[in-house]
Amino acid sequence: MGDLGLIGTLIVGLVAGWIAARLLNRRQGLGQQLLVGLAGAALGRLLAEGLDLDAGGWIGGLVMATIGALLTLSLVSLLRRN
Repeated sequence: MGDLGLIGTLIVGLVAGWIAARLLNRRQGLGQQLLVGLAGAALGRLLAEGLDLDAGGWIGGLVMATIGALLTLSLVSLLRRN
């Protein structure tokens, strides 16, 4: 998502965090959604690079960031239980 610039990355991260929170039925504030989305974007980029996928553009970035955000929220839930 480096080609989106800072503002584009923040928007994609926020949207990805919002989508992930809704899919997992979580209630979070905008700050938490942004952090989850940005962490998800980083994780999604690593996954895409590891699987040699081309997730270019903002739609591909949003998909990978959302997948990463879902994984991030799931990991946080597992860690909070233990």
